[in-house]
Amino acid sequence: MKQIEVKKIIDPISTSDGAGVKLKRSIGVEPNYFDPFLMLDEFGSENKDDYIAGFPPHPHRGIETVTYMLEGEFEHEDSTGAKGRMSSGDVQWMKTGGGIIHSEMPAMSEGRLHGFQLWINMPAKFKMNKPEYIYIDAKQMQVKKDDEKKIKIIAGKFENVEGPVKGHNIEPIYFDVELKKDKEFNFKLPLTHNSFIYLIDGEIKIGDRSHDKVNGSTLIILANGEKLNIKGNTNSKFLLISGKPIGEPIARGGPFVMNTKQEILKAVEDYHNGTFVK
Repeated sequence: MKQIEVKKIIDPISTSDGAGVKLKRSIGVEPNYFDPFLMLDEFGSENKDDYIAGFPPHPHRGIETVTYMLEGEFEHEDSTGAKGRMSSGDVQWMKTGGGIIHSEMPAMSEGRLHGFQLWINMPAKFKMNKPEYIYIDAKQMQVKKDDEKKIKIIAGKFENVEGPVKGHNIEPIYFDVELKKDKEFNFKLPLTHNSFIYLIDGEIKIGDRSHDKVNGSTLIILANGEKLNIKGNTNSKFLLISGKPIGEPIARGGPFVMNTKQEILKAVEDYHNGTFVK
């Protein structure tokens, strides 16, 4: 079984999105695209000025957005009529399909807000499907815990425990892992998948080869392989995310991701003509 090693270590860039929410962006800058993943943002601050303006109503077409809250509260509302309040530990998995307009606004005026948003590409055959909003309460999450580690399973399967997201075309794996100092996390990844680690806190070592020390808020692209071994140099917390590549052409235009430039122009036209939401 081939040991998985580090392919590339990337420090996210500081930027802002929405109405000025400060965040750290990794996928979406370098690499610009890691099939099937389009973007990964980490937002986190105790300063309300960094997040209070939120993400007012805006459109999407052709992607899925996965928002995972670690701390704080967000309110979601969209053009399908879906509404929900996300609290610590909750996940919002939204399939935008042919078009959705939504907002994500802080449901708090002070305190720490911390979470992630991942964009996943959709294959051409699904891009114009009806939008779908999936809310996953923290209480629905399956957790595998022992004296060495704690694994929250959002998607995929760890040993005999399976997460709530099932039957997805990219066969996603999405784990939130807490690993104690000097302990190990071992997992078999599919050879068919592209995979990465996002280290939230602490310091870890991946595989057997030497590499630069990896500590908080770092994207780690993994080489293809099956046997993943992670050692905690300190108490650590990280996301393990993996998915099957789609392998189709990408055309991007702001919040729209399609297969051709013509389809992007059509999305913009539909939005401005008021025919975007069916």
